[in-house]
Amino acid sequence: MNSIDTGDTAWVLISTTLVLVMTPALAFFYGGMVRKKNVLSTLNLSFIMMALISLQWILFGFSLAFGASLGGVVGGFDYLGLNGVGPEPNPAYAATIPFVLFAAYQMMFAVITPALISGAFVERIRFKTFLIFSLLWATLVYDPVAHWVWGIGGILRNLGALDFAGGNVVHITAGFSALALALIIRPRQGFSNGGMEPHNIPFSVLGAGLLWMGWFGFNGGSALGANGLAATALLNTNTAAAAAALVWMLLSWRDSRPSILGIITGAVVGLVAITPAAGYVTPLGAIMIGALAAPISFFAIKLRQRRRLDESLDVWACHGMGGLWGALATGLFATKAVNPAGADGLFYGNPQQFVVQAMAAGITVLFAFGVTWLLGKVLKRTVGLSVSDVEEQIGLDIAEHGERAYA
Repeated sequence: MNSIDTGDTAWVLISTTLVLVMTPALAFFYGGMVRKKNVLSTLNLSFIMMALISLQWILFGFSLAFGASLGGVVGGFDYLGLNGVGPEPNPAYAATIPFVLFAAYQMMFAVITPALISGAFVERIRFKTFLIFSLLWATLVYDPVAHWVWGIGGILRNLGALDFAGGNVVHITAGFSALALALIIRPRQGFSNGGMEPHNIPFSVLGAGLLWMGWFGFNGGSALGANGLAATALLNTNTAAAAAALVWMLLSWRDSRPSILGIITGAVVGLVAITPAAGYVTPLGAIMIGALAAPISFFAIKLRQRRRLDESLDVWACHGMGGLWGALATGLFATKAVNPAGADGLFYGNPQQFVVQAMAAGITVLFAFGVTWLLGKVLKRTVGLSVSDVEEQIGLDIAEHGERAYA
């Protein structure tokens, strides 16, 4: 029988809190980038996920992700209502911490992922539709993919795919789901003429800083212990963010001036890219992952702009492409010298790991995009995706919530 390690438990308790803070941090990061008539609406699209998805996770989401595997595709109904998830350790998932703490920690990942998607359609999405979409998406996309990657018997876990803290599970699913919805929902009025200037960049700087801090729990906590692996993941997280922020600064400086919004976007992209690799690579590998993530996402935004696609806050470019690069980069830079439970990547003599990473990422992209496309089409035909033109002109803060952010 495994016994509880109080140090490990304390660290995962702290990490759970840090990851929870990332959701309101995301709200500020997104909220500063919209027009002032939509800031409350944008903040709430993140904040409400802490309520909706928390209950979904307890009732059945955790069971679908971590219950006994049904053919490697989804978990069973073992843990409905967190039945059987108690204060004792679980040798399969939480050998030195309470199993209920593992469930709580994983819940924070489930909460923030649909909140990430909201950046694709802020300033025009119907709140009721977003609630329905988020509940369905968490059940049909997030929970199965979490099982594939992290669940005992999951198809991608059995394949040998490495995803330390959610490159596939969180960022690829959110990013490519955002792309699918952006292709379905109508653009904002006036989008083709510009005029979508952020109303409060300091909000976004605050949000990015809190995201950076919270990511130490996101990645460092995924070691599930107060140990050297957690320290390595934490250091790699900071390193990749720093490298990506500096490279993005240089890219924007080359275009005109060093954009502050660009610098914080670069930092977030670096955090995204290192997520699947944080516990498998060296700090030098983290520098390369972050430094290369910045131009990948930077030019993905340029492509999106040239295509005139109104994917409001570039969730696909930052999370989808950043997460995809991070998943592939794990297959390049991973080394057993950092984590013996992982694998060596291509640059350490194992090209097969890169192939596995590419297959896992490709499967995740197709599944997340496809299911979200179908969900979006159904919701558009039934309850409708967008607010009316008049409601959009008034602003969603008043039209949807009857409140104004600034007197």
